[in-house]
Amino acid sequence: MKRDVGDIQYTVRYVALDALLRIEKGGAYSNLLLRELISQGRLNSKDGRLLTELVYGTVSRQILLDFYLEHFIKDAKKVETWVKSLLRLSLYQLLYLDKVPDHAIIHEAVDIAKAKGNPGTGKFVNGVLRNVQRKGVPAVKVLKKPLKRLATEISMPKWLTEQLVDQIGMEETRELGYSLFDPNHASGRIDLARISQEAAIAQLQEEGIDARPSEISPYGIIADKGFLAGSSLYRSGMLTIQDESSMLVAPALQIAPDHKVLDACAAPGGKTTHIASFLSAEAGGKVTALDIHEHKVKLIQENATRLDVSSVVEAMVLDARKVADTFPAESFDRILVDAPCSGLGLMRRKPDIKYNKTAADFARLPVIQRAILESVAPTLKKSGIMVYSTCTILAEENQQVVAAFLADHPEFELYDIAVDPLVATSIKDGLLTIYPQDFMTDGFFISCLRKK
Repeated sequence: MKRDVGDIQYTVRYVALDALLRIEKGGAYSNLLLRELISQGRLNSKDGRLLTELVYGTVSRQILLDFYLEHFIKDAKKVETWVKSLLRLSLYQLLYLDKVPDHAIIHEAVDIAKAKGNPGTGKFVNGVLRNVQRKGVPAVKVLKKPLKRLATEISMPKWLTEQLVDQIGMEETRELGYSLFDPNHASGRIDLARISQEAAIAQLQEEGIDARPSEISPYGIIADKGFLAGSSLYRSGMLTIQDESSMLVAPALQIAPDHKVLDACAAPGGKTTHIASFLSAEAGGKVTALDIHEHKVKLIQENATRLDVSSVVEAMVLDARKVADTFPAESFDRILVDAPCSGLGLMRRKPDIKYNKTAADFARLPVIQRAILESVAPTLKKSGIMVYSTCTILAEENQQVVAAFLADHPEFELYDIAVDPLVATSIKDGLLTIYPQDFMTDGFFISCLRKK
């Protein structure tokens, strides 16, 4: 007898399957979707943590899990999408989670298969998973071609693996890939003008949040346990959620209190509000924050208000490629171009992003990045500093864009990047590339350009 889906739709694994299917359809990023599902109240905090682990683990290892499953399914192409996702989810649990017995994992997978499909689907799922249990999964070394073997081992598309191997070599790419299987840690930026790092950590610990200082930014706090966005510091505007590597951008601009700063691609405003913390309204300082979408400009304004820096933030709707047509020449002391990019530095907290990009994207994106640089360049004052940054790790969007811009603009030169000595070890040829495995942060790129 077929079970009603309603019987099991509130179980963690059923919700995880629902999330995996929505991600695969391309309708949602994994991090945003999980936040939505957990906030709906269908799961308690413990189940929310398990849901996060199941979804991130399954998505981040998808290529590897498919390689394993191919050895137990005669014609994988004929298997329905939801059944394949259920098998991936169950296989991830069998291989990587040890708190739930194998028989319980298989039993629940069969129940879901029967409820969502029919008894025949349940038998198929049971047969595949029992076979895996008996025989074990094959070793990736059966793949003879080194590049395909590496791509499978780290569960990364072959084209991307090839790009990274060309850029940083086989072993570094392997290390990068394995680091992405480690969970993302929560981090926040504190306002040092209002509270010290030590005092902030002490207050968070009093509230049950296991916090420690960032290794790479004096503004950063890591939460190994607890919910930063639920803290009193967050509510009072002394803390905001931000990845450690992106906290390096605003200090790289070397801002004075009276500077006029342009943040050309600003939403949702994390870097804008960091820039604003260095400015003084009394001294005439101001950051002009742009985004092409009106609803995102509202986000910038809301963040500026929450963090009590709205007096030095002016947010406006504008395509960054039209800056030169809107502002007079030499309007700004500092310019930040945190450019639209592939986002491949975010693969740890958005593991699905690596499957949604293609090599063709890297013909389109650098054109947009160059167009923004071309537009903002005339509005920078002489001796002013422009920072070009991205949250990606591929040279096509980073080093090559900067090199092409400098070749066309001899009035600009590379300028020293102001960072902690630990981070400075990642600077090569005057450009900073942080890979995800370096400090277990987002991957990030920062360059500093000075107008002579």
